[in-house]
Amino acid sequence: MDTGDIDVFLGLDVGNGEHHATAVTPAGKKAFDKRLPNTEPKLRELFAKLQAKHGTVLVVVDQPASIGALPLAVARDVGCPVAYLPGLTMQRIAELEMIVGFDDDLAGEATRVANRLHGLLTQIHPSLERVLGPRLQHTAVLALLERFGSPAQIRKTGRRRLVTLLRPKAPRMAERLVEEISAALDEQTVTVPGTEAAALIVPSLATSLTAVLDQRELLAGQIEELLEAHPLSKVLTSMPGVCVRTGARILIEVGDGSAFPTAGHLAAYAGLAPATRSSGSSIRGEQPSRRGNKQPKRAFFLSAFAALGDPVSRAYYDKKIAQGKHHTQALLSLARRRADVLFAMLRDGTFYEPQQSDSAA
Repeated sequence: MDTGDIDVFLGLDVGNGEHHATAVTPAGKKAFDKRLPNTEPKLRELFAKLQAKHGTVLVVVDQPASIGALPLAVARDVGCPVAYLPGLTMQRIAELEMIVGFDDDLAGEATRVANRLHGLLTQIHPSLERVLGPRLQHTAVLALLERFGSPAQIRKTGRRRLVTLLRPKAPRMAERLVEEISAALDEQTVTVPGTEAAALIVPSLATSLTAVLDQRELLAGQIEELLEAHPLSKVLTSMPGVCVRTGARILIEVGDGSAFPTAGHLAAYAGLAPATRSSGSSIRGEQPSRRGNKQPKRAFFLSAFAALGDPVSRAYYDKKIAQGKHHTQALLSLARRRADVLFAMLRDGTFYEPQQSDSAA
């Protein structure tokens, strides 16, 4: 059966006495997510409700024999198509989703703490923030802020000691960074109210940010291990710009792509299909869609940005800029184009191959 004929996908993590059932629509919206007793009446009830509300229901189990036999038999009896997903694959995807979700939470926390640091430094010493701000997540800068929370403390330390402190964590840029810090400190002679309080808060925030970044680094190794164990790993990461984190997110959200009849369906799911602005009978042009799943959209967008070093991707981006699109619009256009290419890669099980046509569309 063509997956385009499916209106809802019902996955069963089967057990002896009960299963855990999760149903999602092709758009990624959950239609059911509860425990389900392993009895014929309850199974029939759920299948019938989903059929009545959504239409065709594809029932997917991780164990077709023994404890998974009854759900499959009932599904076939009520006219539901069935499919089988190997238990190990399902387990790895579930583990990957959990870890990636936690990593997303940590990324949000890192952004929050970094923004707080940016704000405090801007308040007490804008010139210093202009030097440290762009490097705020560098281990050398965080080590500096963990130890010295105010401009006065940094100045008192002296250039030689600062270079000695920073060199182990930034061998190539320690001396240059200290020169830039010293020049920034010379640009402000007054002490802004609140500086003493900031001197207490900045080291604490820097320590918190360091801890969050260390956790993310640890998780990156676990994500990479789980991703590499999946058969589609090499296909996904063969595309320029698809790193471990974006590859894992795309795998979680898109899978093998079989849930999407066409590349256009995948683009719509990810919110990459442009929406047409109109007023009455007047059509005003296209704009990025506000619909779709934000997670794959962000993954495709970030991978497109990371791919700007790839000649084919850069040529496509530059062409969109030449057509009058601004940076974000051009990146979204590139992300949409890459979604089309990735769909074909997943469909055919092939690695990425740069083609001149990739930059001509």
